[in-house]
Amino acid sequence: MNRLVIIAGPTACGKSAAAVELSKRLDGSVISADSVQVYKGMDIGSAKITKEEMQEIPHYLIDILDPREEWSAALFQKRAGKAIEEITKKGRLPILAGGTGFYIQSLLYGIDFSAAGPVLPADAAEDTTPEHSPGTAGCARRDIPDRKALEELALREGPEKVHALLAKEDPVSAAAIHPNNVKRTIRALEFLRESGGSILLHNEQEHLRPPAYDAVYFVMTMDREKLYQRIDARVDLMLENGLIEEVKHLKDAGLDRSRVSMQALGYRQILAYLDGEISQEEAVQEIKTGTRHFAKRQLTWFRREEKRNPSLLWIDADRFSDTSTMLDHMEQIIRDHYGL
Repeated sequence: MNRLVIIAGPTACGKSAAAVELSKRLDGSVISADSVQVYKGMDIGSAKITKEEMQEIPHYLIDILDPREEWSAALFQKRAGKAIEEITKKGRLPILAGGTGFYIQSLLYGIDFSAAGPVLPADAAEDTTPEHSPGTAGCARRDIPDRKALEELALREGPEKVHALLAKEDPVSAAAIHPNNVKRTIRALEFLRESGGSILLHNEQEHLRPPAYDAVYFVMTMDREKLYQRIDARVDLMLENGLIEEVKHLKDAGLDRSRVSMQALGYRQILAYLDGEISQEEAVQEIKTGTRHFAKRQLTWFRREEKRNPSLLWIDADRFSDTSTMLDHMEQIIRDHYGL
């Protein structure tokens, strides 16, 4: 079983920097578990690590897609698995860093996507709930509209209309999905259309899978108010570094909110500003508030994951005198686990 160090946690908690430093100490290579940093040209709004910040440590799954392409948990699982194989063959330690909980889960437990129809990409900047784990056998329901028709229905008549359709066809899954969560509702209908089965029941079956890797699983955290201050400061820095200009360039290239990539936090708000729907001040406040809510959901995800995986280790930055001491602690845990 291949080794895999996981450094997870909420946005702005310092995962990327920790992964680089531990890679330097342990001869590792970093794999990004971020659903926006995969896109070329989406640098500022995704807080993408720079070449200088990489410090010559090899990084995988960054800048590999055009923003017009779609990225999904299934594609991430496949590409990350190949990266782990390549890194391991080179005698280096794979270190997965990111905050997209379902991506990490799909890789660690080898969730089965093989029987799926089209997989709706998870938006790391918006939702980290287990919204799509396709692969249950059943009798497909071809009478359910396709994704585009469902999206148009939600825009035309509201998300409740689409949710009502799910409630009629799959009340078990509908009961677990908020009526306003169009993405999860559509994915559940899409899964039902392709497989004939309930996505919720399938997810429960997938959750019984054992880990596919010998993993050391860290989740970084810190005082909530301190994290929120870091988020606000990061958003301000994004604006200073040219976030509006970056989004304008993408918009001029023909990208709009119909693209999965442009639905990410930061990008869709600036697009709304550029389209004259909200003011710049409103866009910035929405980004800060949305990112705070996102960080809260990430922490909720990982607390839930801890119940499934008791070996998950919380790293509270506030318990250490400085970052170096925290990294010393993490390094020692990794060395003890793998006998390095």
